[in-house]
Amino acid sequence: MRLTILALLAFLVVPLPAEQSGAASFASTIAALSERGGYFDTDNLISNESSYLQVVPELKRRGVRGGVYIGVGPDQNFSYIAETQPAIAYIVDIRRDNLLLHLLFKALFHESRTRVEYLAMLFGRAAPAGQEHWREADAERLARYVEGAAKVDAPALHARLERVIKGFGVPLSVEDYRTIEGFHQHFIEAGLALRFQSAGRAPQWNYPTYGGMLVDRDSSGRQSHYLGSEEAFQTVRELQSRDLVIPVVGDLSGPSALAKIGKAIAARGENLSAFYVSNVEFYLFGAGTFPDFVANLRRIPHAGHAVIIRSFFGRGGVMPSRPSDNSASQVQPVDDLLQGVAAGRVRSYSDLASK
Repeated sequence: MRLTILALLAFLVVPLPAEQSGAASFASTIAALSERGGYFDTDNLISNESSYLQVVPELKRRGVRGGVYIGVGPDQNFSYIAETQPAIAYIVDIRRDNLLLHLLFKALFHESRTRVEYLAMLFGRAAPAGQEHWREADAERLARYVEGAAKVDAPALHARLERVIKGFGVPLSVEDYRTIEGFHQHFIEAGLALRFQSAGRAPQWNYPTYGGMLVDRDSSGRQSHYLGSEEAFQTVRELQSRDLVIPVVGDLSGPSALAKIGKAIAARGENLSAFYVSNVEFYLFGAGTFPDFVANLRRIPHAGHAVIIRSFFGRGGVMPSRPSDNSASQVQPVDDLLQGVAAGRVRSYSDLASK
């Protein structure tokens, strides 16, 4: 049974208390980079893109690896991070609630030695005994375990995670902690049937469930979800343990967040490798702020192989690669986008689809 050195070491190391992990630096970095939060009418606890894993083999083919990762939204970022293995990752989202959600994820990584323990804790289930025997388990086996496992004492689990989150040093209000607890309770109550939801509207029938995305396979047939293999999970866990997955409140077209991230990347001597924008560009075109996003993107040092990862939902004529998908995902070189805008070839959202 093959074990990577990284996964083996990560299993053997007992998590350190949060106050020993550079909490002051982590918190101050978030504060220094963040802008004032904005509104978006979704809970965004999980992705609504059933296609997002389909581009993972394309990232591998293009050699997108190392450097810096930037993304938006919840935990689909972790699957891209596991694949590209950046030196540091920034999760930028206009919703401050996304920062709170990522603090919950960070606490779960802090308290979990293995992916089955993480998944069980995320859904408020008891972790199995003898976790090392789960290292080679496929995602279907993990899903079956969570579906059949007994629930733990939710208030005790919330209290445990709150203590961990307080150790991260990020200034939070009583209401913030209630919000985080509410997010976690949604995972616990819905289980693997959890879906993306918009305010005041029921989830659409074709939004994927958490369980469906967990067991999904990419276009090469591999389970490339970050919980699909122990190695992928440990890659993300190791970055989290070093405070190198940094949630930032910011608008991609805003005045300071991306600009400051660009300066931080330059100061580290790094280059952007992957920028996951989901379908945010659709809203930026609608608001007339897409040129501001492009101006921000130009200020970020990037590698020659750096790419934008985006998704389309029935707009722009982009068809899903699988009939069952509700979205289509696309990879575009950053230089291709910047040159296209400069040459006047990208003037509308549909121009992105016909790149």
